[in-house]
Amino acid sequence: MDRVFIEDLRIETVIGIYDWEREIRQTVSLDIEMNVDVRKAARADRIEDTLNYKAVAKRMIAFVEASEFKLVETLAERCAEIILAEFDVSWVRLKLGKPGAVRGSRSVGILIERGRRPA
Repeated sequence: MDRVFIEDLRIETVIGIYDWEREIRQTVSLDIEMNVDVRKAARADRIEDTLNYKAVAKRMIAFVEASEFKLVETLAERCAEIILAEFDVSWVRLKLGKPGAVRGSRSVGILIERGRRPA
């Protein structure tokens, strides 16, 4: 199966368990892979025949910017649920990173897969 991906989508949000984190906005980074058969779109050369990654990105930006979760796990789960429910995909792999959250690391976060895994 083919996959459409979005890499390093950076979004500002309220995220974290500490009191000081609840008072500021921090950057999270999303890497998203979604299964989709692109053959029809490739033949017709029409956006209507494929997964519109810009629409997915805009939906994620709107949702994440408005969210105020404590855990990256919760935010990642909600993002995956939205993608599966609102777009024509049956499987999503979503990596949510929180850059700078741990001193000495570039990023920390969670990687989840939801839906029916493609062959």
